[in-house]
Amino acid sequence: MASASRVLLGLGGCVDYELTLTAEVLDQLVAEYGVTDLTPPAVVAGERDLLVSILGYVARGGGGEHFVASAPALEAFAARFPYRATLGGTSVRAGILMSRLGVPSTLHLVSVNDTIRRLLPADGDHVSSGTEDTYFPHLIVQYDRGLRVGALDITAPYPNRLIYVNDPANGAMLLTPDLGDRLARAEVFLISGFNAMRSADELDSRLAELRSRMRRLPPTAVTYFEDAAYHEPAFSHRVRAALLGAIDVYGLNEDEMQAYLGRPVDLLAPDDVATALAELHAFIPVPTLVVHTKYWALALGSGDYTAALDTGTVMAATRYCHGDDFTDADIAALRDRPRRAESVTFAEALHARTGGAVRCVPGFALDVAHPTTVGLGDTFVGGFLAALALSGEEG
Repeated sequence: MASASRVLLGLGGCVDYELTLTAEVLDQLVAEYGVTDLTPPAVVAGERDLLVSILGYVARGGGGEHFVASAPALEAFAARFPYRATLGGTSVRAGILMSRLGVPSTLHLVSVNDTIRRLLPADGDHVSSGTEDTYFPHLIVQYDRGLRVGALDITAPYPNRLIYVNDPANGAMLLTPDLGDRLARAEVFLISGFNAMRSADELDSRLAELRSRMRRLPPTAVTYFEDAAYHEPAFSHRVRAALLGAIDVYGLNEDEMQAYLGRPVDLLAPDDVATALAELHAFIPVPTLVVHTKYWALALGSGDYTAALDTGTVMAATRYCHGDDFTDADIAALRDRPRRAESVTFAEALHARTGGAVRCVPGFALDVAHPTTVGLGDTFVGGFLAALALSGEEG
C-alpha cells in the first residue's frame, strides 16, 4: 500500500449533523415563529434567524455557508428532524473518498473526538493541533427539488445544501508543530478551511505560519487550494494575497465564481463562460484554475488535468446518486451513463472558443428523486487529487 505521508490534506475537519428538510416541519416552524418575510438576517442569532436564512435559500434553490452566533440554535434545529452524524470538512471528505479509491492520506485536523476517530479511514493517518477532545458539530441542511413550503407559497426550483457553523476550533485553525516536517515528505497538499476564521489578526498570523511551513514542500509537489464561502467575506482577499504565490491549482464552484465576478454567468453559454474565466483568471492568477459545477468541470492554465477532472466528476456524480453508501459497481455503472447532451455541446464549443486553452469535462445526465447534495465539491476534490496521486505512482 502507498504511504499515507505522500498526500497531506488540511487544514481542519468536523462532525456534521446531516438532515433533509421536510415541508411538514418547515410549515410548523413558520407558524410557530410567525415568519412572513424572508429578508436574510444580518446575523443568525437564534433558531428563528436560522429558519429565515434556510427558507430564503430554498426559495431560490441556492446553497451557502454561514457562521451562527448561537450554537444552541444548531442543536435545537437539528433536533426537529431525523439526522445522522458524519464527518465533514473538505479535507476530511476528500480523504474518505480517496481511501475508497486506494489512496491513503494524512489528515491535518484542529479537533478530534470519539466520533471522528471512529469514522476516519483505517488506512490513513491523522494529526491534530487540538490539545484535548472537542465537539462542535456543523449543521448540514439538504433539500430536494420541489420541496414546497405552503405557508409561504415557496417551492425549491433545485436541490441544494446549506452549512451552518459555530466552531471555535476551526475558527482558530491552529497548525501542528510538525507540519513542516510532514510537508517535506508530501507529494500532494490540499489547503482548505480558512473560510471559518473570524479574527483578521489570527488569520494573518496563521497564513504567515503556513507559508513558512510550505517552504519545506518538495519542488515537484502539487498544492491544491479549494475555495469556500467565507464567514467573513472580506477575508477571502487576505487568504488569496497570502497564498497565491504558493498554489499550483485553485479550485472553486459556480457560486464562488459568480460571487467574485459580481454577476450571474450562463453556465451553458460558451462565450459567457469564456469571458468569465478570463476575468476570473486575471483576478486569481494561479498556474491552473479549476471550476466545478453541476454541468461540467474545467481547468484553465498550465498542465493537462483532464483525467483528474473526469475522476472528480465521476465521483461527485456517484455521491449525488448514492450518497455515502456507493459501491464499486455503482461507480462502474455511473461511468457508463450518458453525459448531459447540453454539457457535451458546451464543452466542445468552449474548447473551440478558447483554442484548446480550457479542458472541460461534461457532467452526467442524472435524474434522482432524492439526491445527496452535501459534500459534492469535497468529493470532486477527492477524486481529482486521487487521480493526481495515482498518476504520480505510475510515473
